[in-house]
Amino acid sequence: MATTKLFEPLSFAHGPAMKNRFMLAPLTNCQSHPDGRLSDEEFHWLTMRAKGDFALTMTCAAHVQARGQGFPGQLGIFGDQHLEGLTRLAGAIKTAGSLAAVQLHHAGNRSPKDIVGEAVCPSDDPASGARGLILAEVEQLRDDFIAAAKRAERAGFDGVEIHGANGYLLDQFAKDGTNKRTDAYGGSIENRAKLMLEVAKVVTAEAGPERTGIRISPVTPANDVSDSNPQPLFDYIVDHLNALKLVYIHVIEGATGGPRDIAPFDYGSLRKRFNGGYVANNGYDFELATKMLAADAADLIAFGKPYIANPDLVERLKRGAPLNAPDKATFYGGGAKGYTDYPALDAALDAAQ
Repeated sequence: MATTKLFEPLSFAHGPAMKNRFMLAPLTNCQSHPDGRLSDEEFHWLTMRAKGDFALTMTCAAHVQARGQGFPGQLGIFGDQHLEGLTRLAGAIKTAGSLAAVQLHHAGNRSPKDIVGEAVCPSDDPASGARGLILAEVEQLRDDFIAAAKRAERAGFDGVEIHGANGYLLDQFAKDGTNKRTDAYGGSIENRAKLMLEVAKVVTAEAGPERTGIRISPVTPANDVSDSNPQPLFDYIVDHLNALKLVYIHVIEGATGGPRDIAPFDYGSLRKRFNGGYVANNGYDFELATKMLAADAADLIAFGKPYIANPDLVERLKRGAPLNAPDKATFYGGGAKGYTDYPALDAALDAAQ
């Protein structure tokens, strides 16, 4: 076993202490009830990972408005009807010894019409048929992020993560490939970044900076987003996030779920600009995580696909044991298959003997 910081505890200048450097990345699995209430299947999936001895368990994206839903069976946090399930989930995650966080999300023009009726986005989008938000709706969106953060706190979560990545609404506002507005929320870098930063400000004010993180993806083409010059845009965004003293930035390096080198970008610039934690994401395995932590290029590593097939990933890496390979055909399946039916390490070793 190589020397690694992965299993070492982590303490931020402010915010909760972490028992190691492992984070469960937010992974949409389409297991919730149609109205966004937590299902038993999703409860089982997440608590299995919380018992896997890692620092932070993140829910899948939870939409803050009914019309912000991005997937069938997506977890919701837009109404008090979700509180019972969220409270049950937060309590179980923390009882398992992991920190519990919920990701706050709005899909924007990626919301399916057959689910939400009319999708909304920064500016009218003929390709998807989504309608541009008017100013009053932008203000309402900020209020709904605040309300969602309040529900997360009432449910007992240790913190929230704002989803500003992967071509969803906040990312759509930030990038010039999707934002064609001509008012105070469009045009310049400062204007396009305005909504993401306003949401970060109000959520931080509600939840506390030590309980608030944000996810960004500077160059991913996921959901058909693009920006003509992402480096100055995200340098600007991170400078202003730093002023808000969020506990971490969660950065998808490269194309979401794809190549890390899809476009030139200096992630080290973001690391230097931000005084809080840096969560690194995309294509991380033991070797890459060990290398980046040793170079002080990251504080925490978000693992996604490896956790789907390996609820006991931390223990497997400690032992240098083989990993289960995820069955991609079951992704987003909405059931137990491919999520809670993989063998645990000891059972797998026993079967191999």
